[in-house]
Amino acid sequence: MKWTNNPVLNEMLNGMQRRPYQNNCNFNRPAANIIDNENDFTIELAVPGMQKKDFKINIEKEILSISVEKQESKEKVEKNYSRREFRHDGFCRSFSIPETVNQDEIKADYKSGVLSISLPKSETIQSKSKEIKIS
Repeated sequence: MKWTNNPVLNEMLNGMQRRPYQNNCNFNRPAANIIDNENDFTIELAVPGMQKKDFKINIEKEILSISVEKQESKEKVEKNYSRREFRHDGFCRSFSIPETVNQDEIKADYKSGVLSISLPKSETIQSKSKEIKIS
């Protein structure tokens, strides 16, 4: 990612270091693209192989948290052997969002393995807790 001296983007990128998320976030974390558009910020995460229902996106005290926890298990029993495979995938990412983001208008979309979250800019300061549904 190209370095920027934009204070709002630096705040979002460094948010997790200053305000740790309450849950355990020791999973693999996908890289994030944060785009500062004229009317909104967009956060993009490359997370192929997931489904919309796997994601949990919340906002609490200007912290946007994105998490996935997915477990899969397969078992095959044959005449002389048995095979059991299991897999545990997940991640947790948290971003400190500016107070000027309109939290009521935040939207998330998941297409072709990319989770995209739009954070519209607003002139007024807002602070709430909210869960965001993916369209």
